[in-house]
Amino acid sequence: MDYSKISLGNLFIVSLLFAGVLYICIWSPSRSNPLLPYQKPQRICPHTRLKTIKLPIDELELALEEAAMPNKTVIIAVVNRAYVEQSIKADTTMLDLFLESFWLGEGTRPLLDNLLIVAVDQTAYDRCLFKRLHCYRLLTDGVDFATEKVYMSQDFIKMMWRRTNLLLDVLKRGYSFIFTDTDVMWMRNPFMMLDKNETEDLQISVDEYNGDPRSQKNLINTGFYFIRSNNRTIDLFSKWYGMKDNSTGMKEQDVLLELMRKGIFKQLGMRVKFLDTQYFSGFCQDSKNIWSVTTVHSNCCRHIDAKVSDLKFVLRDWKRFTALKAKYPTMGRNKTMTYRWSPHNACKNSWKQEHNTSN
Repeated sequence: MDYSKISLGNLFIVSLLFAGVLYICIWSPSRSNPLLPYQKPQRICPHTRLKTIKLPIDELELALEEAAMPNKTVIIAVVNRAYVEQSIKADTTMLDLFLESFWLGEGTRPLLDNLLIVAVDQTAYDRCLFKRLHCYRLLTDGVDFATEKVYMSQDFIKMMWRRTNLLLDVLKRGYSFIFTDTDVMWMRNPFMMLDKNETEDLQISVDEYNGDPRSQKNLINTGFYFIRSNNRTIDLFSKWYGMKDNSTGMKEQDVLLELMRKGIFKQLGMRVKFLDTQYFSGFCQDSKNIWSVTTVHSNCCRHIDAKVSDLKFVLRDWKRFTALKAKYPTMGRNKTMTYRWSPHNACKNSWKQEHNTSN
């Protein structure tokens, strides 16, 4: 008997059996095997580690996840090249002043971890990355948002509406947020002064405060507000943005003001609080109590260079105050003392200057 042939035959049979086992264990057929009584699709061996694949998410979701607090709250600011680049005569930028206020403010430094900078052009995005911040690049086809957009110019209005659409997207993703213009200086942690009651849908700053936090006669300012993500606020932003094409020549803030006066908040069942300028102040109405001021906004101002000039004085005034408070600790007992801010002369004069408004 030829044993070599038998050995080769046995080897061949063993090889076939081994290949069959590997086939059943590793390969995942799309249909069940008729030779087996039951087989689930994509069957694997018990000892094979199951690999899970996380579906890809878009860049905005990734940026929000990185910046958000555990309760899905984030701070959002929008910048373009004009806010991050120094002109020949300038010694700082709007973005630099904004970030400096977080450094100088009381309890504000940790909040930089929750700040998401939305850049509307490549230069602003590159500068954001250079500053090692959380950054998101907002693309808009056919529009150049890099240069300064003079107040109420056509491109200014376009940029404000693009911003509103982005923030609607953020709400739809389940994120609550503080929106802040970068010409808002953060002197103290605003979360300490905002109402923590989750039934408050929107808490928004005003140009002038009439003394009633529920009065819809207050002049709202969309440069600073805190909004919670829910069906009511999503409906508000959807209706607000839906007015874009029927509001020629109006900026988004004026459209929201008009909707408010037509009763949109009541129709949606929203609770809205208007923020006292004693705490959330601006150049339109200065806070007279520096012991409680939380933010300072360079509203009622037309041009970036004027804002930068006057905001430098705001930070200088704040540094003088904090130095004085540290030197004379007992001074804190008299918190009713008045404090006079430096005059906002550059912003006042900005309305008199002739600028090219064709942008």
